Amino acid sequence: MFINTPPMGWNSWNTFAEQINEKLVMETADFIVENGYKDCGYEYVIIDDCWSLHDRNADGEIVPDPEKFPHGMKYLADYIHSKGLKFGMYSCAGPLTCAGYPGSYDHEFVDAKCFARWGVDYLKYDYCFHPESTQGHYLYKRMAIALANSGRDIVLAACSWGAENTKTWIKETGADTFRSTGDIVDSWESIKDLCVSQMKVAEYNGRGCFNDMDMLVVGMNGKGHVGLTGCTTEEYKTHFAFWALMGSPLIIGCDLRNVDQTAHDILKNKMLIAIDQDAAYRQPFFINWARRENTHRVGDQPLLEYYPTENPIMARILSNGDVAIGAFNFSDQRRTFSAQLDSLGLGECTGKTLELTDVWTGEKQIVPHSTITVNLDAHQCTVYRASVVDK
Repeated sequence: MFINTPPMGWNSWNTFAEQINEKLVMETADFIVENGYKDCGYEYVIIDDCWSLHDRNADGEIVPDPEKFPHGMKYLADYIHSKGLKFGMYSCAGPLTCAGYPGSYDHEFVDAKCFARWGVDYLKYDYCFHPESTQGHYLYKRMAIALANSGRDIVLAACSWGAENTKTWIKETGADTFRSTGDIVDSWESIKDLCVSQMKVAEYNGRGCFNDMDMLVVGMNGKGHVGLTGCTTEEYKTHFAFWALMGSPLIIGCDLRNVDQTAHDILKNKMLIAIDQDAAYRQPFFINWARRENTHRVGDQPLLEYYPTENPIMARILSNGDVAIGAFNFSDQRRTFSAQLDSLGLGECTGKTLELTDVWTGEKQIVPHSTITVNLDAHQCTVYRASVVDK
């Protein structure tokens, strides 16, 4: 299935792990619709690992756990569809899932038919216990072909964590998204590490196969399966803003039914969502760093010799001619840093400058003297949607 923008939705793993059930999923679907998340673009309700029994049935099919899902998956999919949402599930390219349940290895076509019969719209396809003798691109091609022949359009979300240089081969497999990171946890250190790692992956991102930086931890506040230290409000804002500017899928991982208003405000920021979902889906680039390319790169060497890993200012040219600009302070100190409009192609000769709209406050300002200057506290970010105007 070809999708035009990064998927948005909710996944059960970060908070609930194996503690999932029919009631939880249905209540979350209700909440997404009744509290404005569907209107913001969140549409996939995704069950992660631990949904099945440990043994397949006599026909070789995976069996949903009847205690967790007493009415079966078709019933649950129908309920989610009745809300105008889409249903997502989980499997794995190995014989076992990461939690030790049946994976789809050597059962790809059987499982794809089951998923289609149940009404699945999205498959998160993990990479645990895969045979080391078989390269990952074969396993993801096999499932992509199985899904394409299942009789139903199903998004394939490849979750190989960036292993085996996933970014260099994943687009050929037919996957719609690809995980380029290890698992996120609810801490600033995890968020920062993932952000820094993604700067060298941006050039591999693109429409039709979106780079998935893993699920969001906004609103977890140290609770749930991956809830470690939790984060401050500013750190959660930086997390969400970086995902949006990079064009990652936005898959919520908190218990939406039990988060504070601050988390709701971050997750429903329509200006950031619009940047993430921009129809042109152009690659972000750095505007506060000398563009020194690796002119003699080999294989998957990064595009640039140096990356501004502590204080990047990144930009994306949007479909209507606006420019998304994000400044991020990953350091532990307050910093001031700047960028010239020349780095966007808007030199003095153009007679143009930018009107900046702050995505958090809505405040507007004109860029003076062709220089964007940003003052940020530790772990803070500022994101603008900028319109080109006459000087």
